[in-house]
Amino acid sequence: MRLFLKKSRRPQWQSVLLAPSSATTYSHSTAILLLLPFLVVMLAGFVYPLVKLVALSLPDLSFHHYIRIVDEPLYLAVLFSTVAVAVAVMGAALLLGFPVAYVMTRLKGRWATIVAACVIIPLWTSVLIRSYAWIVLLQRNGLINELLISAGMISSPLKMIYTQGAVILAMTHVLLPFMILPIYAALRAIPHHFINAARTLGSGPIHAFVRITVPLALPGIFAGCVMCFVLALGFYVTPALVGGPGSLMMATLIGQQTTVLLDWPFAAALSTVLLAFTLTVIILFRKTLALSKGLTSGI
Repeated sequence: MRLFLKKSRRPQWQSVLLAPSSATTYSHSTAILLLLPFLVVMLAGFVYPLVKLVALSLPDLSFHHYIRIVDEPLYLAVLFSTVAVAVAVMGAALLLGFPVAYVMTRLKGRWATIVAACVIIPLWTSVLIRSYAWIVLLQRNGLINELLISAGMISSPLKMIYTQGAVILAMTHVLLPFMILPIYAALRAIPHHFINAARTLGSGPIHAFVRITVPLALPGIFAGCVMCFVLALGFYVTPALVGGPGSLMMATLIGQQTTVLLDWPFAAALSTVLLAFTLTVIILFRKTLALSKGLTSGI
């Protein structure tokens, strides 16, 4: 009785503040009011520029610029080259990033901190600085050529800068943290007793890794692949500096159309094509992830 009286004497404002918060307690008008700033930012910063971009690429509702992309082989070749570089960067980042993420989940103490710092600190460094660092390393009088010549392995400097391989290498280095961190989060969420149960039931370490660890880490793998692929499609600074004029990509081509040729409608058409291709890839990745979840649901 006393407990009931004490609770009934609590002021109303305390009951409101101390009540457990839940999204279901908000009315529709309150929820819309809370979402209004976000909706305004999205409309002003994304939807409106996107609509203007598509409208600019269709002057007088004409598809002339899109037909030009298909008719001239150069632009399709640049698009295919950009996609090929993005796929190569994504694959290289996956091959290098998965072992690092797996080791990060097994390390503890000081070594875990050191490896995590090596992964995260590059994100705090400008992409421009990292691209110039690769120029210093790969140029004809760079550190790598000097070491190879001093070791007697080559007699003349190798051409490593301004090549497609240099672009893939530099972009992989820049995008590697975006592959490692999602995979690390997915591997970290896997309960250890799943692996222990598989080993107890007679599964070997490789079989348990393939049948348990990899399927449960697929969401992180797909997230890292999507981020690396999409970011690689729109890379501008690194291919322009490390690849030079011989490694033309879509972002560089769009930049040339806007700053050099001042052909804004055609640049808008190129941007719209790249955006449509990016959205298609994201949808395909989501469908593939949903399909893989269905196929591995019995594990």
